Amino acid sequence: MTRRLLLQMLLLAGALAVSVMTALKIGVVDLPLWSLLTGQATDPLPQQIFWQLRLPRVLLAGLAGAALALCGALLQLLSRNELADPYLFGVVSGAALGATISSLLFPALALALPAAAFAGALIAILLVLTLAQRAATQGMQSLSTLLLTGLAVSFCASALASLLLYQADSFAANRIMFWLMGSLSHADWLAVQLLAVSLAVTFVVCSLGRRQLLALAWSDDMAKSLGVAVSRWRLLLLLLCALLTAVVVAYCGGIGFVGLMIPHLIRLMFGGQILTLLFGSALGGAIFLIWVDTIARSALAPQELPIGILTALCGSAFFLLLISRRRSPNE
Repeated sequence: MTRRLLLQMLLLAGALAVSVMTALKIGVVDLPLWSLLTGQATDPLPQQIFWQLRLPRVLLAGLAGAALALCGALLQLLSRNELADPYLFGVVSGAALGATISSLLFPALALALPAAAFAGALIAILLVLTLAQRAATQGMQSLSTLLLTGLAVSFCASALASLLLYQADSFAANRIMFWLMGSLSHADWLAVQLLAVSLAVTFVVCSLGRRQLLALAWSDDMAKSLGVAVSRWRLLLLLLCALLTAVVVAYCGGIGFVGLMIPHLIRLMFGGQILTLLFGSALGGAIFLIWVDTIARSALAPQELPIGILTALCGSAFFLLLISRRRSPNE
């Protein structure tokens, strides 16, 4: 790791630490943060609010933002398309469909939700890969068909989820609709642990395979000439993206634009070197979603805004600004 990369990551890590501490302090109930962290607080109510509600929620927001931004960066590298993200590849819609089925059929089973979300994400991404591979054998460009196929699978999974919601009773439909718009109100330590382990595994694989990632980012032919097993590495990384996205969707619902926007910002700020992009995207995504969730739960307190609405507003405004600042070649 170069000195420049280390300084960049330390800068982002410092901003993340400040964001976590600030988010822990902000809320409907004013908590004695220092007393709680040092174990000096004796009142059981602030301890329960801090350890069972606010701390797992802030940690889950950071982990979810890191996971979505990392998935976006990986998918953009693998497809060599800066518009790729978990939504575009159908991963989020597939996970949401699986989670919707689980919520309607097995509402009392805690692990059924992430398991069904992962199954839906896995089926969606395997379907995308299979259809794109068939199109490629017929002479179509694999990268473009991969994106178009992902979009088609995403629409199909969203339509099926909407059909299930239409058939469900009004109470269950309202509950799932709010969850699909994104919410961290049901954060718990199980979700934090599952997402932390999934992120750690993904980072280990990316760190060990950074040479393969760099070759895949250039071209499949170059990767093959360097001895990289292109199909195996691409499938492994896509499965890791499916796992991360499935856990996020299972516990946080649909949160868009994070995987699309944050890697762009990291490239603009720090450049596009592989490790900088991956680690920077994870840290930047964590910072971004912590602040968005803090606004969502405190702006209209005691009511809570769906977090997916805020991320969509931020993402759309960001890309409108990005497009407006680009000049055409004739100008």
